[in-house]
Amino acid sequence: MVDLDSEVPPLPPRYRFRDLLLGDQGWQNDDRVQVEFYVNENTFKERLKLFFIKNQRSSLRIRLFNFSLKLLSCMLYIVRVLLDNSNKNKGTWSSIIWVERSLPLWGLQVTVALISLLETILLSYLSYKGNIWEQILRIPFILEIINTVPFIITIFWPPLRDLFVPVFLNCWLAKHALENMINDLHRAIQRTQSAMFNQVLILISTLLCLIFTCICGIQHLERAGNNLTLFDSLYFCIVTFSTVGFGDVTPQIWQSKLLVVIMICVALVVLPIQFEQLAYLWMERQKSGGNYSRHRAQTEKHVVLCVSSLKIDLLMDFLNEFYAHPRLQDYYVVILCPTEMDVQVRRVLQIPMWSQRVIYLQGSALKDQDLLRAKMDDAEACFILSSRCEVDRTAADHQTILRAWAVKDFAPNCPLYVQILKPENKFHVKFADHVVCEEEFKYAMLALNCICPATSTLITLLVHTSRGQEGQQSPEQWQKMYGRCSGNEVYHIKMEESLFFAEYERKSFTYASFHAHKKFGVCLIGVKREDNKNILLNPGPRYIMSSTDTCFYIHVTKEENSAFKQHEQLEKLRKYKSSYHGPSRLPVHSIIASMGTVAIDLQDASCHSTSGANLTLPSEVSKEGRRPSIAPVLELADNANIQPCDLLSDQSEDETNPSDDECSDAKEYTKGYPPNSPYIGSSPTFCHLLPEKVPFCCLRLDKGCQHNYYEDAKAYGFKNKVIIVAAETAGNGLYNFIVPLRAYYRPKKELNPIILLLDNPLDDLLKCGVTFAANMVVVDKESTMSAEEDYMADAKTIVNVQTLFRLFSSLSIITELTHPANMRFMQFRAKDCYSLALSKLEKKERERGSNLAFMFRLPFAAGRVFSISMLDTLLYQSFVKDYMISITRLLLGLDTTPGSGFLCSMKITEDDLWIRTYGRLYQKLCSSSGDIPIGVYKTESQKLTTSESQISISVEEWEDTKEIKETSSNRNNHRNSTSSDQSDHPLLRRKSMQWARRLSRKVPRHSNKTAERISQQRMTLCRRSERQELAELVKNRMKHLGLSTAGYDEMNDHQNTLSYILINPSPDTRLELNDVVYLIRPDPLSYVPANASSRKSSFCNTTGQDSRDDTQL
Repeated sequence: MVDLDSEVPPLPPRYRFRDLLLGDQGWQNDDRVQVEFYVNENTFKERLKLFFIKNQRSSLRIRLFNFSLKLLSCMLYIVRVLLDNSNKNKGTWSSIIWVERSLPLWGLQVTVALISLLETILLSYLSYKGNIWEQILRIPFILEIINTVPFIITIFWPPLRDLFVPVFLNCWLAKHALENMINDLHRAIQRTQSAMFNQVLILISTLLCLIFTCICGIQHLERAGNNLTLFDSLYFCIVTFSTVGFGDVTPQIWQSKLLVVIMICVALVVLPIQFEQLAYLWMERQKSGGNYSRHRAQTEKHVVLCVSSLKIDLLMDFLNEFYAHPRLQDYYVVILCPTEMDVQVRRVLQIPMWSQRVIYLQGSALKDQDLLRAKMDDAEACFILSSRCEVDRTAADHQTILRAWAVKDFAPNCPLYVQILKPENKFHVKFADHVVCEEEFKYAMLALNCICPATSTLITLLVHTSRGQEGQQSPEQWQKMYGRCSGNEVYHIKMEESLFFAEYERKSFTYASFHAHKKFGVCLIGVKREDNKNILLNPGPRYIMSSTDTCFYIHVTKEENSAFKQHEQLEKLRKYKSSYHGPSRLPVHSIIASMGTVAIDLQDASCHSTSGANLTLPSEVSKEGRRPSIAPVLELADNANIQPCDLLSDQSEDETNPSDDECSDAKEYTKGYPPNSPYIGSSPTFCHLLPEKVPFCCLRLDKGCQHNYYEDAKAYGFKNKVIIVAAETAGNGLYNFIVPLRAYYRPKKELNPIILLLDNPLDDLLKCGVTFAANMVVVDKESTMSAEEDYMADAKTIVNVQTLFRLFSSLSIITELTHPANMRFMQFRAKDCYSLALSKLEKKERERGSNLAFMFRLPFAAGRVFSISMLDTLLYQSFVKDYMISITRLLLGLDTTPGSGFLCSMKITEDDLWIRTYGRLYQKLCSSSGDIPIGVYKTESQKLTTSESQISISVEEWEDTKEIKETSSNRNNHRNSTSSDQSDHPLLRRKSMQWARRLSRKVPRHSNKTAERISQQRMTLCRRSERQELAELVKNRMKHLGLSTAGYDEMNDHQNTLSYILINPSPDTRLELNDVVYLIRPDPLSYVPANASSRKSSFCNTTGQDSRDDTQL
């Protein structure tokens, strides 16, 4: 250790204060060499250059001093003119060359000139780069010599003190100093230089210098003429430059006239150049959008929208949804886009409603300068949207990820709302406050559409902001009901602050949900504990409501915007109930309960049920025709009736006595979590699994292998109908399609086989079992999204689906499109009068400003088509409702929270019609199983199309075929009172038909209605013949492939029916046969009522039950 310490060198002498003062002789003997860097900057010239030029702050002070000197010299010239007496030498050249200058004034001008000259020489010396003529021949240097050297000469030659010196030319030097000063100012305060501001400043200063030079020049030259004052010269210059030219003041001598000509020529050359540069910068600023001022960002609230390319549809969806909330009316929207503003976008942003709110900035989110222009650090939120029209969606996600990283790096405290396309890229933006993955939601909605019809429409209506005013001007009742119920949205409120739910404190969740719906017309769907961030959808009857809970409910408007009206007498309620006529009409109090913005009836009477604990339908009651009673919903769940759910058993198999085949099928599945996750961030879901992994070769349906020899779906002998997914590629998003269809709460005997079809020619469709498929899901092709015309991106998908619709009219097809506007082409029928009427209705709703104008299209209302872009509003709504993404993910099964329920459906059968109304169904479900209904999917006959399709066949077909003739007369039997007489006299009927044919061939004298009927008859014939040709085509292909044609039904279609959704309908809404009710069912893994399993078979439309009386509604 001693040796090591001795090897440590002593402290160098330069670090000792004594050695710094006296030096050290031993340092010179050292071999080390001291090197000094940047010695060139230590010279006297470099130090002066650093002070006068390089340093921004000192340079700014020098230029400001120089600018002040030039202004002072111009002011001294004006003072000299005002004190000058030019009447002595009027009319001679001496009055132009010589002026009167007092001694104090001369001293001031000499001092200013001397300082200016020294400064100019110094700056020229510091700027010298080897070419002295470049410094001497500069215009500012020449002007400086003209204005200062004569004054310096007068110091040594006193007779020249009254010599005229054009000091007013210093205004041009002041202009030059001002430009340099502005540049140094921008550098000193570290702000981006505004070219627009500089150009405007240059233009104004040039114009002022021209006018000032002309004023002083005319005034001095006219000393030999009219002897004009400065004000007269100002008047003359303004009149001349404004091209007015009164002529009352004019120059008299040729020198002043020559000056006027020169100044006009200079103005005609200089000013247009300045205006051209200003106009160019103005146009560029319009393209780039300028800046969002820091003062506005600190005093006003704004959000930033970052997109790759801004389309008019995306912009209007964002603006309409964002500004639909009252508290966002004072917000500004700053759009940051790297591309130039589109023509349609520019036209929209010029509308006064948007021009005062929306600011467009052309720039990149990856540049800090552009983020600073948008004042991202002061923004309330930043929305980053992906470009779904790109062919390479992964590349689009990469761009979105970089934008999110850049914003997070620049403004860490700014809330981020990010839209991502691919689920495997979601974990890169996990830090964002809210993330919506397009493929996750898309495939989950497509899967639930196969289980719960029109789930996509249900979710779309819930996440759109609407007042429920759509369709209220329509003459059809279903459109009024559908439009009114579409205004229901999800809201939240603290229970202790709520009039809806405060009285249900310490009551069960199902009790609160049922009575709130009965009393106020609101549907309580979920809660959240104060100490827990997870939202629970329908936690079940065991959940006890607390005053600190946050309640989530579905209603037309939130409670804060509702007016309450107290009714003390129930006779008025009975009067309202007596006004009910028919299953499709709503009584007055139901409309009031649905329209929360008007009023909500409060009833003093508490809910009392007349039934006991028995939930079954008594047979003697049903025979008497009385309305059967329903058990009341208990305030607290009965613990004796609650038992834990067996995780490894299937409730559906326990309901009935399964056969040997069913038992063997049940053994093929086990319950558990998928062993592998396709991407990071996927929520683990408990589902049905195969005990052993299937070899990859067995996944090919069209090719046999060593394990099986099947080559088509029919050969597999599936017991349930198949679900066909037509997609371009098998991406990771398909995981979210498979998992909901294999969820643990689905009975094993209801699991549908899933077939992935990567290409869809007719032969492959037939091999996949399209003739006996339950649903066919058509996913939008990514390769067609980048069409030259934006709306043509769906062309291939629409035509292919139309072909499927023609070939397999009974097939339930669920289609995804890129643009919602293209939904009108789904199942397109050009001559269908009803579709044309719906098109007119859509246009009227759009003119009224509706955000859901497309909702009345029959394919969308029925849930057969949707566009993922309609879910963009989910991200926008999250700014106000931060819980919407979580609730939507729970409804779609993307997230599973312990104790939270799931979305399912039940179908109303004939045995369930005794329940009669939606309110009684609500009570039955809450009292028996704890299910919460949230809506009804109704299907009705399309009356207009049906009446047109049932028109009798034309005369030509009657003469050719006797069977069709008899059928035609029988169809007309219930419409025409004279048809019965004609059926008894064939000759009379033949004569009348021939007479009708002759009338149809002549000039029509009948009404337009008869002409339309005949045209519809011929169209029906063409349609039938086309169907027959298509049927023959399909059957021939099936025979060629060796497939059986028994399952092909060529005539059964859904053209004469329409379906729609009623979200949170009123309690007295009539239930009809085949209605589908949407339910939020409690988590089976938690404690549920013991009779829930026995009830499920009736709700899920199962068969083969021996004890139906115990399970019926």
